[in-house]
Amino acid sequence: MNTGKALLGIIGGFAAGALIGVLFAPDKGIKTRKKIMKKGEAYVDEMKDKVDEMVEEMNSKFDDMMNEAKKLAIKGRAKANSLKDEVLDAL
Repeated sequence: MNTGKALLGIIGGFAAGALIGVLFAPDKGIKTRKKIMKKGEAYVDEMKDKVDEMVEEMNSKFDDMMNEAKKLAIKGRAKANSLKDEVLDAL
C-alpha cells in the first residue's frame, strides 16, 4: 500500500508542477485554460490506469493467497485424517 501512496504522491506532484508551469506561462487566458484542461484530462486518465493496475495486482495477489490457503486446508485435512487413522489403528 505504501507504493500506491508514493505513486499517487508522485503523480500529484507532477500535476501540481504542470499546473503551476501552465499558470505562469505567458499565454492568453483561454489558451491557458485549454492547456490546464488537457493536462488535467491526461492526468486523470493516467491516474485511472494506475488505479486499475493496482486493483488488478491486488486481485491477483488475493487469488494467489486464496489458492495457497486452499492447498494448506487440503494438506491439513489429509494430515488430520492420517492422524485419526493412526489413533484408530492403535486402539
